[in-house]
Amino acid sequence: MDTLPVFTGSQKRRAKVLLAGKVASMMGRKLEESDWSEIYCKAKNIPVRGWSNLNIDVEHEGLGVELKMLRVRVDRGKSIEKFCGKTLMHPSMTRSIRIDSIERPAQKVMEDVFEQYATLIEDRTERVRKESRDGKADMRFGWLLWESSLTEFLYFEERMRAPNSNKFFAEWHVTPARGSRKESKSLWVYEKGTGKKRYSITTSAGIRIQPYFDVPHWGDSELVHFRVQSEYVGADTVLLWVAGSTAKQLEKKLGTMRKEVISDTINELASEHEEVYDSIDRELTRGVAVAVSEEAFGKLMGSGNAVSDEHGVQLLLRALE
Repeated sequence: MDTLPVFTGSQKRRAKVLLAGKVASMMGRKLEESDWSEIYCKAKNIPVRGWSNLNIDVEHEGLGVELKMLRVRVDRGKSIEKFCGKTLMHPSMTRSIRIDSIERPAQKVMEDVFEQYATLIEDRTERVRKESRDGKADMRFGWLLWESSLTEFLYFEERMRAPNSNKFFAEWHVTPARGSRKESKSLWVYEKGTGKKRYSITTSAGIRIQPYFDVPHWGDSELVHFRVQSEYVGADTVLLWVAGSTAKQLEKKLGTMRKEVISDTINELASEHEEVYDSIDRELTRGVAVAVSEEAFGKLMGSGNAVSDEHGVQLLLRALE
């Protein structure tokens, strides 16, 4: 795979604590494109322009990155690592294309769609190039995989290139009507060399290119892995990632952040926990790691009331009151 370097060591560490802080503030809500765009830019000291569904997401001094996110399902006790080396489909690469007629030969429609897509990429590249000091543009796709519990994330980048029509063949695929769903027609595009399906181009409910992308293998040095909740870091030690303000409250209550004191407090108060859903509306902050024992972690989170590490520690603070 043509994976590219993403973060320096310090940028990766900064991205992790920013992501942990964001997850802490979310209290279990769905991750949005703007969340990751903000974290990415702040980690790399790039001005945050705000996520856009129309323009390229990151554009700064010759770097252009189109960020794509995909939620994946990870069963309890399993790791997001299971998706490494797999081919996945993203529901939309772009909607900025048109198809004149679905009655034309599949190969001709594919060539026309790829030509439109190439023009779109070149337009965006030229815009990034004009704002670059040296007149060059480093264009990339950034792929973020995230799972519903917001515990683990995978991120990687690869070169942004327009597909070459000569390397693909296309076929029309008709999905029969089912129940209230009408019959639909899609263009399926395959690599000539491997026979692997690489694109599905929809023609109903909005025309869009749906790409199939390869997730790097676990050993790929450019694949970035984040775990920002319930992080096991050694014998009998679990890091709870919480907001900085929550960590300060905990330290104020207990007078220390020592693992043994926090763990003993959790174990003593475990039976008194009640379900508390506080409304949190704070700006993006850095996450703070709070170390506890495995036993204390099990008692804090095992009741099922806590939706995140942050919420679990807030339950603890409520119990201490």
